[in-house]
Amino acid sequence: MGLGAIDLNLLVALEALLEEKNVTHAGVRLSTSQSAMSGSLARLRRHFNDELLVRVGREYELTPLAERLLPVVQASLHKAEEALSLTRHFDPQRSRQRFSVVMSDYVMSVFVEPLLRVIAQEAPGVRLDFHPIVDGQLETETHLRCHDLMIVPLGYQLPGVSEAVMHDRFVCLVDPDSSRLQDGRLGLRDLAEMPHAACAIGKSHTPADRQLETLGITPRVQVSTPGFSVLPFLVSGTDLVALVPERLARRYEGFARCAVVPTPFPDVPLVEAMYWHHNRHADPAHRWLRETVRRVGASLDEPAPAEIAGADASHDEDAFPELPVAS
Repeated sequence: MGLGAIDLNLLVALEALLEEKNVTHAGVRLSTSQSAMSGSLARLRRHFNDELLVRVGREYELTPLAERLLPVVQASLHKAEEALSLTRHFDPQRSRQRFSVVMSDYVMSVFVEPLLRVIAQEAPGVRLDFHPIVDGQLETETHLRCHDLMIVPLGYQLPGVSEAVMHDRFVCLVDPDSSRLQDGRLGLRDLAEMPHAACAIGKSHTPADRQLETLGITPRVQVSTPGFSVLPFLVSGTDLVALVPERLARRYEGFARCAVVPTPFPDVPLVEAMYWHHNRHADPAHRWLRETVRRVGASLDEPAPAEIAGADASHDEDAFPELPVAS
């Protein structure tokens, strides 16, 4: 039977009847007379060809069919209410919205914890589903349609709308006993000669890789991984060097045997941005999500250096600014 063949208001009556297990109480809940509620129950019994409520002593109990119907009806009415409220407002305290967010393992490591603290306080019923970046996601618009947000570095030329939310810089990770370390530092020759452990996400190079190219250094990559988080453990006990975002490096240096040292060239900025599809731009729930991500990013950031701030307005590869060669 199609939806047009039944009054959908009966779903509201059905939920009240099944939850209250009492015609009178259901009528009071919906501000409806007992006779009107009894009429709704009779129509529902005819529709489902089932008693739904059966008297046991002085009380009513649900039939097996009614037991199965209750969670389905509850979920259906919740979805209907959610759909009808989208154009009006979004109440984070009452919402049970589910958001899908794609981000790198680096962003998951440094951003998710403070974001979840805010969500737990302001929107305890909201659910976030986090997904890793996979090959091909950063080259097409398809995944922007499938997810609410993608948080990736500026410069990947994703379509849609973007806004910078967090800044970082790259540092070097090496084993603390590396013979290459001199006064806690590495030189350009070290980066040219040492084997590298590198992160490969999509087809684009990281800002640090681009800076090495500017300096005329082609890294000798011995190990590559699809994320940054494992690199501190690959460096430990080996002669490898890895260029990683500083926030992640500081998070792992306490329990991965590695030394965090500055790069032997001017700081290379990393600008993480949230991207979203145009069709979500005006959605009140999505606006709340973006504002929450924006506030969390601002809480993590120090004032952005001038060369980073200048990158925020651009979506193309120039968002990875070329820095002067170190002397």
